[in-house]
Amino acid sequence: MLENYFPILLFIFVGLAVGVGPVVAGSVVSRLVGVHRPDSEKLAPYECGFEAFEDARMKFDVRYYLVAILFILFDLEIAFLFPWAVVLQELGLFGFVAMVMFLAILVVGFIYEWMKGALEWE
Repeated sequence: MLENYFPILLFIFVGLAVGVGPVVAGSVVSRLVGVHRPDSEKLAPYECGFEAFEDARMKFDVRYYLVAILFILFDLEIAFLFPWAVVLQELGLFGFVAMVMFLAILVVGFIYEWMKGALEWE
């Protein structure tokens, strides 16, 4: 009865060997040939040449998020335009009118954003 579970046990052992083996081998090789005196500059939190001057948890301006949302909105517009253009002959006039309405709604939204000043960067 237990011999039926041998392939499963073998599969688990091979999976563990493949997953844990390279990590252990890398650690052993690193300890054998690696440098054991780390550079204090490399242990510094930032390597950009100067000390950090603000808290990492500072608040971002909402305009960053607004630009990201606008990018996603108009990126999705293009994602709908390509398949529509491929099957336009099959869709006929109905497909053309539907896409014109879709684009009209997006243009109204774009004009609204423009008038509200969402595209202005100070």
